[in-house]
Amino acid sequence: MAKRYGSGTVYRQGRIWWVQYYVNGRRYRESSKSAHKADAVRLLRQRLAAADAGNLVVNADRVRFEDLREWLGQDYAAKSRKSWKRANEALDILARRLGNRKAIEITAPLLARYVEERRQEVALATVAYELAVLKRAFSVATERGYLATRPVFPKLRVENARDEFIEDDEFYRIREALPDYPQGMVTFAWWTGWRVRSEVLPLRWSEVDFQTGTVRLRVGTTKNKEGRVFPFAALPELRETLERQRAYTDRVERVTGAIVPLVFHRFGRPIRNPYKAWRRACIEAGAIGRDGLPKKLHDFRRSAVRRLERAGISRSLAMQLVGHKTEAIYRRCAVTREADLAEAVAKMGALVPETVLKQPYFRVIGD
Repeated sequence: MAKRYGSGTVYRQGRIWWVQYYVNGRRYRESSKSAHKADAVRLLRQRLAAADAGNLVVNADRVRFEDLREWLGQDYAAKSRKSWKRANEALDILARRLGNRKAIEITAPLLARYVEERRQEVALATVAYELAVLKRAFSVATERGYLATRPVFPKLRVENARDEFIEDDEFYRIREALPDYPQGMVTFAWWTGWRVRSEVLPLRWSEVDFQTGTVRLRVGTTKNKEGRVFPFAALPELRETLERQRAYTDRVERVTGAIVPLVFHRFGRPIRNPYKAWRRACIEAGAIGRDGLPKKLHDFRRSAVRRLERAGISRSLAMQLVGHKTEAIYRRCAVTREADLAEAVAKMGALVPETVLKQPYFRVIGD
């Protein structure tokens, strides 16, 4: 006969004792996996206490690595995060190492061994990123009530902050060594300091206003989810770059009969991967970093901020133009007039003389 304990009962099926309890009108049954009644009573009291505290988790031992992966993917999709591809690649590596084991079997000692083994193969920063993805997967599972806790993750100290800059003469040498099609894109990234993959390559003509001389990213389209305005009218080279891109786009549209919404493209098609051409151009131009590798497109961001500061622009304005939010002084200056931004860009433009761009990439039928 089942005996009642609080709002639950314990009973025996064969040799094994089971528990039954109700939470919010829902009945739960669970095996104690023990032939001893005391173990079942202890389990029932644990479940009732967890229910009272609002953190009841049932069947956590059934959660596996692939479940964590699926829930994390759902979380990325719900939040429209653009980094799922990279996170999924990290999960592929984790899956090969950890297998589809139970989540409760992914313990601190197991993670420590993972770090030790992976450090023999890749940089510490890569290992740290993989663990960060897994940690977020556990967090999603706990937030959704599938797990009560997550394992203790190793704390890795990664010293990988870059301080590389691209000097003016380096940039023009690199651009000269590039094929025609990415020159407009890199010129835009050079002056604005915007993120190439997520902000420059997806830039659309609907975000460029030649009448006001501004490029405007809508709220939610940037990494920090805030909108951004960059006045280009006061920068002759940047203005010319956009005008050339517009003329090139018009010509492509006439030939193909199709609308091209992207500012930077290769005969109407998106520029998928400019990085290989960039690295080759850096090698040809001698733009090599202290690590012995070609400088990166992302170095444009630091270079743009430094260029603005050298022009006497306040750091808060520089950060707002480029899209950084890491400086406390910028967080204290959340509202800025567009006139201030335009003046800042004009000062920067006065530092560098106008240059003549190579003709943009044309591959027009009949030429």
